[in-house]
Formats: sequence, C-alpha cells, structure tokens
Amino acid sequence: MKKNILSLVFLSFCFILNAQNAENNVKPVSVKKVQENTVDAGIEFESKVVDYGVIEHNSDGQREFKFKSSGSDPLIIKSAKGSCGCTVPTWRKADGSASWEPGEDGSIGVKYATNRIGKFTKTITLSTNADKRPVILTIKGEVKAPAKDEGAMPVKKNNGSPLERK
Repeated sequence: MKKNILSLVFLSFCFILNAQNAENNVKPVSVKKVQENTVDAGIEFESKVVDYGVIEHNSDGQREFKFKSSGSDPLIIKSAKGSCGCTVPTWRKADGSASWEPGEDGSIGVKYATNRIGKFTKTITLSTNADKRPVILTIKGEVKAPAKDEGAMPVKKNNGSPLERK
C-alpha cells in the first residue's frame, strides 16, 4: 500500500512539473532583430588569383586585386592579413575598416618581397561583412636568382701541372 501511494505521489509530481507550457519559457525572437543582423553586402572579384609570372630579383612586387561591391548595403572590409611577413596587403581604411557603397569599384593592393628567390604561393585572408567566411586571395610566381658577377669573386687558375717535389 505504501508503494502504491508513493508511486502515485511521484507520478503526480512528474505531471505537475511537465504541466508547465514550454512556450512560456521560450522568449520569442523579434523579426526586426533578426533582420538587423543580416546584411545584404557582397564582393565580386575580377580574379582571386594574381600570377606574377617569372620576375627579376628585387623587382617591383606591387600588384592589386580589383573588385566590385555588390548587394544593397555598403561593403566593409574589416581586415586583410597576409599568410607571412613577405606578403603585405593594403586597402582603403577608415577607423580600422573600409567601406564601399553598392556598385562601387575597389582594390586590395598586395606587395610581395621580391628579395626572396624561388617559386612562391601566398594567400591574403579578407574579413568582410559580406559573409561570415573569410575570402581567400592568392598570389603566385617565381623570383629569378640574380645574375652572378664573375668579376666579384676570385677565380682559381687551373692551367699547367702541379709542381713536383724532389
């Protein structure tokens, strides 16, 4: 009998707890708030890859990525970071960010340190308000080694035979 009463009390307690309406505990998200968080900005690049080709040692490493702002809201570039110190991106900045009106053309400048010899492939990562995912831009090419100057180093003469010892 005690088990039946205890079971009945336990079941009624569970029903009382579950009787709470789940909808009363959830605060509704206003549609206005959701609309404020979505931005209709976009960025369209002519090309996301710049090929330097084969360039001379210590030549001009300045190139640019051209783009157009799309969407109905202004495009804001929050940051642009090179994959290493030899790749330096530049863009129009105002208080740490840059803004382009819809339909406006823009560019991201990039300078590669051409004092490094050999093939290279580097990336620039853009953080914008157009998408939560970053935009990845790529530069690639090859820096030729400088021509060796024969007069700068002494040359060993190899004519004749070695001296014989007696």
